[in-house]
Amino acid sequence: MSIDQHIEELRAELRNAVKVDERRRIEAELAMALAEREAIWAEHEGLLNGEPPF
Repeated sequence: MSIDQHIEELRAELRNAVKVDERRRIEAELAMALAEREAIWAEHEGLLNGEPPF
């Protein structure tokens, strides 16, 4: 599963979540997935621009 698919699934789960603790868990997981995607994009951007990854 791609990171984008995972994010979309989490968003769908969040829309359907009723319990507060379930919403919090999904929101935390979604935030982590979004941060991971941003890191992947930044890494790819660095590779495309010829910059070193660190």
